[in-house]
Amino acid sequence: MTSSTDRPRRALVTGASSGIGAATVRRLRAEGWDVVATARRADRLAALARETGADTFAADLTRDADVDALLAHVRATGGLDAVVNNAGGALGLDSVEDADVDGWRTMYELNVLGTLRVVKGVLPLLRERGAGDVVVVTSTAGQAPYPGGAGYTGVKHAERMLATTLRWEIVGEPVRVIEIAPGNVATEEFSLVRFDGDAERAAKVYEGYQPLLAEDVADTIAWSLSRPAHVNVDLLVVRPRAQANNTTIARTGV
Repeated sequence: MTSSTDRPRRALVTGASSGIGAATVRRLRAEGWDVVATARRADRLAALARETGADTFAADLTRDADVDALLAHVRATGGLDAVVNNAGGALGLDSVEDADVDGWRTMYELNVLGTLRVVKGVLPLLRERGAGDVVVVTSTAGQAPYPGGAGYTGVKHAERMLATTLRWEIVGEPVRVIEIAPGNVATEEFSLVRFDGDAERAAKVYEGYQPLLAEDVADTIAWSLSRPAHVNVDLLVVRPRAQANNTTIARTGV
């Protein structure tokens, strides 16, 4: 899909060094988008740039100065038609009673305030284009709680409310606000990071069924961005077939 001036559309993808973010960069590039990929790990971004031809900019979205520099780079190198707010993650699976306060704070900084910083910064860039898309990748954790998940479900509920409230606040502008809420997605790092590098515990999350892959979520993101300009995908929940809700999974081998 191209703009009215026949230039490629340009997207900023956060959390692009692995998983859903990297898959989204690959998918959008394959569909002809110009992409600015951002994450903290410059070495992974460099490899992604060599693979896809995407522009890259290393930034920590929990730091105001880094986000300011990222947005200045985006403005100086061609502006923006869409942003995919994908950066985030979970830490731990502890009960409320045993919660790690620092872990909760870290999750809030990245999942919520990181998204807030980026959205605040890109809205003027999207308006300069005359139209644009704000995609927020949340989680089914933002739809319902589960035992041990209060920290992560809390931040994803907050991120969901950020997206929903923004949509209400800017209604009438030609800027779409799209929420993609995946269920269990088997990526190389999500559960490994959540369980502090415990590979055996991380693998058990996906045992006995086919979880989503990062490419499945990238597919839903690309589809939502390809809809006609008058169509807004408010919320798209995508789960593995075997997952009925956050705690009910048919571990039957399919």
